[in-house]
Amino acid sequence: MAFENGALSRRAVWKRGTEHLRESDPVMARIISGASLKELELESDYYRAIVESIVFQQLAGKAAEAILKRFKGLYNGRLPTPRQFLSAEESFIRNAGISPQKYSYIKDLCLKLENGLVELESLGKKPDEEVIAELTKVKGIGRWTAEMFLMFSLGRPDVFAMDDLGLRNAVMKAYRLRKPPSKEKLAAISRKWKPYRSIASLYLWKYKDTTVIRSAKEK
Repeated sequence: MAFENGALSRRAVWKRGTEHLRESDPVMARIISGASLKELELESDYYRAIVESIVFQQLAGKAAEAILKRFKGLYNGRLPTPRQFLSAEESFIRNAGISPQKYSYIKDLCLKLENGLVELESLGKKPDEEVIAELTKVKGIGRWTAEMFLMFSLGRPDVFAMDDLGLRNAVMKAYRLRKPPSKEKLAAISRKWKPYRSIASLYLWKYKDTTVIRSAKEK
């Protein structure tokens, strides 16, 4: 597992972050001691990461994977470039199982990329909030999707998705709360994890049920 953090190596950030979590929070120390996480491979193709996140919205993993496979099958096993997508008939894309709503989201992304209204190449050099602002220009991409991009594509170490149902339920379970915590409660609990909240999130997801739980519907 690793995250980018300036001059520090990914492995060094992971080691330092894990130590910080152990020392700052006994609950997190218990979770870490009982978890085993494999090294995270960052998704370096930003366009692919965003398109695939749109396909996966509001779907169970297997269903989304089947649709994604059919979608790629239309283009010999690869995602279409923005220009290829825009030049195709909507019915051609929809044959893969892409819903009208998701078709409109991917189309909006491709249009903005082609028109230069959204630039993906420069995202790695921008602060977290600027990355979120850039990505949420695209129809159908909310803050949660942008936060997942920060974690899994850019490897940012201090991202905490307050709207993620999996994290809320994991915190409720780990801290023995009677109900899922409010954003205010989450903020208070997660404050001690800074600046390694991404690493804490991964351990919490693992603790909950070993899989990353997709967020609630984004508007």
